[in-house]
Amino acid sequence: MKTFRDLLIWQKSMNLVTEIYQITNSFPKEEIYGLSSQIRRSSISIPSNIAEGYGRNGNTELLRFLNISISSLFEMQTQLEISFNLKYITEYQFSKINGESRELERMLSAFIKKLKDRR
Repeated sequence: MKTFRDLLIWQKSMNLVTEIYQITNSFPKEEIYGLSSQIRRSSISIPSNIAEGYGRNGNTELLRFLNISISSLFEMQTQLEISFNLKYITEYQFSKINGESRELERMLSAFIKKLKDRR
């Protein structure tokens, strides 16, 4: 791999951010500084931390940032469920993005495990 852009987990997390932005565009205006902002920030944190960790020295730093990334993913999943419970998103939207986020979760977990096993 030459850059973080070659990582499939980064690519999938970038797609997820785009979908989150599209979905949150329809949230109520009173949520612009609340749930909408929070879910966007947590989703942005996922690829950002993958990229930052990749740019650091060694697997120890990469692992640290991957763990931050997966924590942000869990935060985003929780906020997504809250959005669904509040009926800000449809069942279809929730199922689709939740499925994609769960796939990313499995991929991140596997990558973290692989790096830990190398130590």
